[in-house]
Amino acid sequence: MTRIITRASSPADAEALMRHGLHPVIARLYAARGVTSPDEVETEFKRLHAPVGLKGCDDAAVVLADALAAGKRMLVVADYDCDGATACAVAVRGLRMFGATVDYLVPNRFEYGYGLTPEIVELAGRSPLAPPDLLITVDNGIASVEGVAAANALGIDVLVTDHHLPGDELPAARAIVNPNQPGCGFPSKCIAGVGVMFYVLLALRAELRRRGAYENAPEPRLDGLLDLVALGTVADVVKLDANNRILVAQGLKRIRAGRMQPGIAALFRAAARDARAASGFDLGFALGPRLNAAGRLSDMSLGIECLTTDDIGRAWELAQQLDSMNRERREIEAGMQQQALAELQSFEPGERATLTLFDPGWHQGVIGIVAGRLKERFHRPSFTFAHADDAGTLSKGSGRSIPGFHLRDAVDLISKREPGLIHKFGGHAMAAGLTLATTDIARFTDAFEAVGREWLTAEALARTIETDGELEDAYFTPQFVEMLDAAVWGQGFPAPTFSGEFDVASQALVKEKHLKLSLTRGRQRFNAIWFNHVDPLPPRATVAYRLVSDSWNGVARVQLVVEHAT
Repeated sequence: MTRIITRASSPADAEALMRHGLHPVIARLYAARGVTSPDEVETEFKRLHAPVGLKGCDDAAVVLADALAAGKRMLVVADYDCDGATACAVAVRGLRMFGATVDYLVPNRFEYGYGLTPEIVELAGRSPLAPPDLLITVDNGIASVEGVAAANALGIDVLVTDHHLPGDELPAARAIVNPNQPGCGFPSKCIAGVGVMFYVLLALRAELRRRGAYENAPEPRLDGLLDLVALGTVADVVKLDANNRILVAQGLKRIRAGRMQPGIAALFRAAARDARAASGFDLGFALGPRLNAAGRLSDMSLGIECLTTDDIGRAWELAQQLDSMNRERREIEAGMQQQALAELQSFEPGERATLTLFDPGWHQGVIGIVAGRLKERFHRPSFTFAHADDAGTLSKGSGRSIPGFHLRDAVDLISKREPGLIHKFGGHAMAAGLTLATTDIARFTDAFEAVGREWLTAEALARTIETDGELEDAYFTPQFVEMLDAAVWGQGFPAPTFSGEFDVASQALVKEKHLKLSLTRGRQRFNAIWFNHVDPLPPRATVAYRLVSDSWNGVARVQLVVEHAT
């Protein structure tokens, strides 16, 4: 059973925000998301937390400044998702602004797995140009104890930049920059990997300034990288706290003004989105998946080249390839999802607290998306598994969670309870990945279910859709939707969803899978659509919905996108 409830909002906080000049509805929305003072909604760059509080950042700046002075070769070791790709592009573009000799290496997820492994270090050491003097990890490395040791043995220094939760042992790197490492007092614990790398560049510029590097030369303008920071931050679905909202808002501001990397512009074009009206939704649901498709199906170096090239023609060529890969990814995902749902046809919500599915024919690059779809449909922490090697001896699992169930902590507990079961794992509260023997999937399924039953209450397992309540008829305008889209919404700071009672004037299926509706309230009529839903509504329904602006023949109209209805 799904309940539609209204978020609690403090009238006093909303009043204070209105006095600051905010629109009454925007003030109510912000207050319902915990904003208590006008300062918290300011997104000017000067309000960004200073790098000084980020543990290891100053050490990293010294390591990089010394490497620049000595003309050392640097190699960025990236991760294969959108956060990793944008973090790599920020590192490469940023370090080149400082005059560094820098290249990048992104492991093929199917051959090398995740992070800085000894195999990746060996591959880096065999570089056709010359072995690097300094390895810089982005969006990975905090768990790479063996990989860093292998680099140290070869005389290669390592700088780790990451945001994932650390294990019991930290790697012996020259410097580690991670807000989640022990002893770090940085206020924004949920900064993405791309944000961490951006902060390292800010600290490097400050260090070079201290060394007098800019007495007779202009300083590099690092704000030119904010489009990449915004994309990686939104696509990695990290919580948009005040600091992350500043990074995203500043990146979107540059994109809307046309000041972006050729690759970002090409991805907007490939996705048929208007960069002049760019929103967080575009970054998360149009650009992010196209970049991620490279890492899921092939090699993320294609995506990174798209973000690092200054050749507009090459960027467009790569963006088209990424778009094609994304279409292929969607087809693979649709087939896998169909199989998963067929297997769960007899699923009764009261039977299980968790879901775990495995199919030997599934594509390991897409299992995370399928786990996410199952989590959304059944409101259960979900893991999906696929073979990790040709022999099928090992399998990789990718999990997605629901609020109130910390997935990485759950996997960590299973690894302690069942020694030897999990070969390796990582992740955070809402997503995690692991590798184990295929023959042990059933054992993992039971262990995961046991933790689910211990940790999850009936209340947590009941889906609740939080909305911002009623919206007055006067605000169903394209201008109001434009104002909503101009703000920064995302994980932990959800986009506005409203709810209200409507009469259903008409309803019909579109493409046999979407429910198109005409809703009325009083004398007003509203166009609405419920994607991937085919069951008809009763004559009168309570509807939870988002507002979008829909243009037809140059005329902007408001459409309701239905999230749920009862």
